[in-house]
This record gives sequence, structure tokens and C-alpha cells, in this order.
Amino acid sequence: MKNLVKSYFRKHPSLKIKAKELSKSLGISQPHEYAQLKSILHKLENESFLEKRGKRYSLVIELEGRLIGTLDIVSGGDFGFVTLENSQLKDIYISEKNLGTAFHGDKVEVSLFAKQRGKNLEGQIVEILERRKTEVTGVLKKTKSFYFVVPDDQSLHRDIYVSRDSLNGANNGDKVVIGDLEWKSSLLNPEGVVKEILGKAGSYDAEIAALAKEFKLRYQFPSEVLKEAQDISKLIPEDEIKKRVDLRDDPVITIDPETAKDYDDAVSIIKNEDGNYEVGIHIADVSHYIDNNSEIYREASLRATSVYFVGKVIPMLPEKLSNDVCSLVPNEDRLTFSVFVTLTPRGKLLDYKIAKSVINSKRRFTYEEVQQIIEDGKGEFFEQIYHFNKLANTLKRKRETAGSINFSSPEYEFELDKKGKPVNIKKRVQDESHSLIEEFMLLANKVVAQHIQKISENKKRIPFVYRIHDVPDITKLYEFAGFVRSFGYTFEPDTGKISKQFQYLFNQVKDTGEESIVNEVAIRSMAKAEYSTDNIGHFGLAFSNYTHFTSPIRRFPDLLVHKVLFHHLSGKNEYLYDKVELEGLCEHSSEQERNAVSAERQSVKIKQMEYMKDKIGFIFQGVISGVTNYGMFIQIMETGAEGLVRLRDMDDDYYVFDEKGFSLYGEVTKKVFRLGDRVEVKLIRINEEKRGIDLSLLN
Repeated sequence: MKNLVKSYFRKHPSLKIKAKELSKSLGISQPHEYAQLKSILHKLENESFLEKRGKRYSLVIELEGRLIGTLDIVSGGDFGFVTLENSQLKDIYISEKNLGTAFHGDKVEVSLFAKQRGKNLEGQIVEILERRKTEVTGVLKKTKSFYFVVPDDQSLHRDIYVSRDSLNGANNGDKVVIGDLEWKSSLLNPEGVVKEILGKAGSYDAEIAALAKEFKLRYQFPSEVLKEAQDISKLIPEDEIKKRVDLRDDPVITIDPETAKDYDDAVSIIKNEDGNYEVGIHIADVSHYIDNNSEIYREASLRATSVYFVGKVIPMLPEKLSNDVCSLVPNEDRLTFSVFVTLTPRGKLLDYKIAKSVINSKRRFTYEEVQQIIEDGKGEFFEQIYHFNKLANTLKRKRETAGSINFSSPEYEFELDKKGKPVNIKKRVQDESHSLIEEFMLLANKVVAQHIQKISENKKRIPFVYRIHDVPDITKLYEFAGFVRSFGYTFEPDTGKISKQFQYLFNQVKDTGEESIVNEVAIRSMAKAEYSTDNIGHFGLAFSNYTHFTSPIRRFPDLLVHKVLFHHLSGKNEYLYDKVELEGLCEHSSEQERNAVSAERQSVKIKQMEYMKDKIGFIFQGVISGVTNYGMFIQIMETGAEGLVRLRDMDDDYYVFDEKGFSLYGEVTKKVFRLGDRVEVKLIRINEEKRGIDLSLLN
């Protein structure tokens, strides 16, 4: 369009024209095209193109149509951006004074300014169309004359005033839920009413309940759901056992984290005389106990996933099911849904069978116990564990050869005291015992998806739940290539062998200071994995067919897969779900999964801060994890916590932000700080209310 505009002015060098009239001359009618035209005219003015033609053309900002989008306020509330709906325009920059009465996440209408500063279009919010939040959690504070709530969500940049008549029994220092939000003037603070008292701020239960509220998670089970669950018996009738493959005498084991309470997968292995392996992957048969018309099913569909906070779980299913009836505890008969596979020592799938079964787990192992057996070469069930590990390593190598990408993001585990206070944090080790179980779960998920695809080839396509992962957007890959180039690495999006390049890059950065940063940015450059009825394959795993079958206790899509799979294994031709209904459940499950991940990350952040609050003045080793125009984010290597070194506190020089180089450089000293650099920092402040950690730089 820019060339079109230039051409117009070359043909009409003395014409004075308004942007609105010019749009008609060029045949522009859409609002986003009109806004784009104005942006081009501003740029041409800045380039002095119009002045060179001998005239300055007047530009009138009269937008036809409305610019509508979602507001994203940066941490601290200093400014924000509006991402427009159905528009090719870039995000609109909104300064603090032009935010009006909008909250982070609100759907808003924006008007653009005539003069643009910097490279972003700039505007102001003229109307709030839809509030993202109807309730806010936070800590109630009292001054001499009034009460206010400091929101937990840092993106809510204003405290909320609460009148004495609206306290509803809440006291200073309580963690509360505020509703009936009103914000009529940006000159005043928003107002609200206390709807619920969660407990004393800082108490473990209150903080967990507040997180659940903040992320709109269903925290308590309705009474009718609990009653249904309580009426379910774990006694298995003999006639049910006769319908199933009886594996109660087989050497079936479970391998889970030490803190796990719900065991939804078990495994067994036998090496045949011909040298091939018979592997059984046995998954808790949750679908047997949950009817589609039950209250438990309805509640599970709404929750869609269990949420794992530090030291606390919000389960998808009531505890009676998740920790008792369905959990594959040792020495108890349990109903399962099994995938039996025959594999060669090189990991080739020779045959498979899928069937309902009944097991009696002979031993519950932790990852640590299995790892010790692998390293010692002896212990309980050593022969089985040896075969499992050998075959799992083969499957992993085969998967990687096919292009599967193994991302490596550090995870941390917390040791809590009886009150839920963290007393230790350590980086979680991903060793062979973890890979052992993961590979067989991946295999079972893949086999189930392939089976449904095979059935669909012989009849009308069966509506099914696939776990899909789209290929990365080429623009994001180019941005990622530029990012890693700043570290001295190469990544060529044009080669077509993207997965191989990721593998090679991750091997290069392994055990370097920039490893976690490169992995994190790589994940952001990818499409998000999600659930869908349309099978486009899984790019990250390099699987053309993939689903989630192995965790029905904690994931609703797995429960759906069990139901659809058994329905067709039973020889029924009609569909259990139509495509539209199933796609709706997929979309909801994907959304809830993303929500749960955000809540879990916030839980980790809160516990990291709680652990460090008595370590003010301590010195830590860290890695620069983010660079902005107001400072550097540092990830502390010992705990994984992330803090901020503010630019204003870096007083040894005047530092300039280099956006393209992901760095800050000193004008006098020429000192450069860039992403991935290792630094030494001192902890100077923790603001639990704003969920922020302040650090000072020592080198």
C-alpha cells in the first residue's frame, strides 16, 4: 500500500487532500485498511517524502468504523497494548494516562492519535466494551479513614476502594474476593464489595483458594457430586471380571513421583523366547464408573483437568475416585484399560491389542527407587526394570531420529513443612526412570490414535479427540533465528528440517548459561499443543497420529478417548459424540489446560518468594532471563525464582536498551548485559502483595 500512496502523490504533487478523501480515491473501504493508510501517511511525513513534493498534506484522523481489541497491561501498569480483532494492524500502544478505566484483559474500543511516537501506533481507550474480570482477589488493607484491596493480579494496576458498608465482616489483612466492581473515573480508584473471605492473607489455604478464584478454577465440589462419588463401590463384581483380560497374577508395577496420590498408569513386560517384548500399558478405567449423564461427568467436563499447585492439588475428580476407587494402588484389584504391544529389541511395533482388563499391582515404585535399581543393577523387579529401561532408550532414540523434539525447561520441587511453608527448593532431576515411563505412555497414546485412524479408513470418519501440535509459524521462526544468532548460534528456517535444527541447537546449548532461555523462547515460537477433532499430527513429537489416553484421572480428554474407544471396540456403529459436541469439549479442555498451567506457574512463583523472604541481603548466582527498557530480569539458579534489577538502580553508567540485541549496554563503560549472561545479584526486597522480587547487581 505504501508504494500505491507514493505513486498517487507523484501524480498529484500539488494536491492537498484529507486522508478520508484519499481512501476513497484509492478504493479503500475497510476500517483496518483506512487505519493502515493513516499510519503510512504519518511515516511518509516523518521520511519528509511529502515535503519533498513541495507540499505538506493535511492529515485528518476521522476513523470510519471501530477499532476493537483486548487490552494487555504490562506489569506495574505503566502502559499497555491493545491487540485488535480482525485487523492486520500491529498492537496499539496505550500510555498510562490514556488507559482510562480499563483493566488488563478488558475488551475495549480504541481511537488512534494523529502523531505517532516510536514505531508503534498509539491511541487511547474510549470505551470499555466487556470486563474480563467480574471478581478480583486481594488483601484487604486499612488506613486511618478507609479500606482498600491490593489485587493479587499485578496487571490490575489500581487498588480497589471498599466502603465500610461493603466489608461484609472482612478485617484488615484478610484475603478476600471483591465483586460488583465499578470504575467511573480514572481520577478515582475502582470500587467494590467484599463477596467472600478466604482467610488470613499468607495462610496456605487462603492463598490456594485465592489462586483458584483468580484463575476461575472450580475449587469445591458440589454436594451432589460428592454424594454420587461416595455411593460408588470399589468392590468389583465377578461378572465384570469375566468380561475382561485377567492380569491379576501378572507382575504389574507402577512408577510415580514420591508425592503422587493418584496412580493412573501401570506397566508390565515379558521378554519372549524369540527375543521380542510383550509390553502392557494399563490405565485406570475411570470411564467404567462415570456415566455421561452423571453429575461427576458434568463437573469433570467443566474442570477438564486437575491443577497441581505446590503442595496442593485441585483434582478433576472427587478424592473417592481419584485416590481410592480408580487409583492403581498396590495389592488391590483395579479395573484398567490396557494397550498390549509386541516390540522388537529395536523398537519396531509388530502387533498390538487394546482391551479392558483387571490388574493387581505388585509394587508401587517411586522414580528415585527405580533410578537406584538401574544404577545398582539389582533390586526388586530388576529384570523387568532392566528390560523397560533398555527398550525405553531405544524408543527414545527412534523417536528423535524421526524428528521428535525434546524441550528442556528446568523444573523445581519444594519441600514444605506441616503449615505449607517451603523449607527447601531444589531443581528436579530428569533421569532415566522418568524417561522410562514417558516413552511407554507416548507409545500407548500413539497406538490408540492409530487404531482409531485405522477404523476410520474402513468407515465414515469417527469423531475423536486428538492431541495436535501445528507446525511453527515461519515469521516466529525467523524471529527465533535472530534471537539465537545474538548468542552465536545458527538456525535456518528455510532449510525445511526444522525439528532437526531444534535438536542440534538444544544439544549445543546444553549446560550453558543460555540453555533455559533458548528453550523457553523456542517453546514460545511454537504453536501451542491442543485438543481437536481434526487430526493434523503432532509436530513436536513427530507423530502423525497422537492422542491422550493415559491419564483419565486428571485429564478430561483422556476420559473422552476411553469412552469413544470402548464404544467402537464394542462393535457399535453409531457415534457416541457428534463432531460439533466433541469439538466444543476439545476447545474447552484446551482453554482450561492453558489456564491451569498459568495458575500452576503462579503457585510456584508465590512459593519461591515465600522461601526467599527471609533471605534479604543474601547473594545469589543468576542468569539474565529478560531484558527490557526498565531493567533486567534475573533467574536465580538455586531456586528458579525470577527477580528484577531496575535500570534506575544501575547507577555506574547510563545504560541503553538494545531491543534487537536483547541487551543493555553502558554508554561510558561499554559494559554489555545480554540474555543468558551469568551474573551475581543480591536480594534487596520482596513485595509479596505485588508478587515482585527486587535485586541489585554485584558485577
